[in-house]
Amino acid sequence: MSTPNIALVTGGSRGLGKNMALSLAHQGIDVLLTYHSQQAEAETVVTEIRALGRRAAALRLDAGNVASFDGFFEQVKATLHDTFQAEQFQFLINNAGTALHAAFAETTEAQFDEVVNVHFKGPFFLTQKALAYLADGGRIINISSGLTRFSYPGSSAYASVKGAIEVLTRYQAKELGARGITANVVAPGAIATDFSGGMVRDNPQVNAAVAGATALGRVGEPDDIGPLVAFLCTDGARWVNGQRIEASGGMHV
Repeated sequence: MSTPNIALVTGGSRGLGKNMALSLAHQGIDVLLTYHSQQAEAETVVTEIRALGRRAAALRLDAGNVASFDGFFEQVKATLHDTFQAEQFQFLINNAGTALHAAFAETTEAQFDEVVNVHFKGPFFLTQKALAYLADGGRIINISSGLTRFSYPGSSAYASVKGAIEVLTRYQAKELGARGITANVVAPGAIATDFSGGMVRDNPQVNAAVAGATALGRVGEPDDIGPLVAFLCTDGARWVNGQRIEASGGMHV
């Protein structure tokens, strides 16, 4: 029996993470996804993946709580065995995240700590602990943001920690190369999802402003991101390593 290709997608219950999970399934990859509070939505995604003929499961994860990671990976180990008949997974997609819009002068320490925990400290140590379960020759895909290249007021803390993830990714590529593991960043532009309260999707003024700043003349959709992440998990992307790939339709080019 051939070893199954399995992806662990954090924050896979909705938005970009859901699209990534389904895109991976379309590539013939089984998916273990995580959710924070939306269990019903996560189980719906699991059902959709199974309808595509792939195996899937969902586990709860608090991506900003490092102390919970040992227990989480005990669940991962059991789920790999019970659902996927496997001991390892091949792809780790660090997607889970929350929004923060606050002016630099008004950002509180509590806001800062939360965004660091969810978007940097969490992925740092989650990936570290995942190394015991990530197969040699595997792939790490970290999700950043176009906001690390261009600046919008109110995103100083969020964009800064995404910049840290981009630096970390290059170090992961360097230090894990001996195991044949690649590490890359996908940096979406403004996407029409429920992220940040659905601001890009539901606010006509924001939607128009983003479209006007984008070379392709529209805002991004989840389908513009998920297939790219899935491609990075294919053999055709085996030589892409340590790279930041922006998928923004040409915002502010």
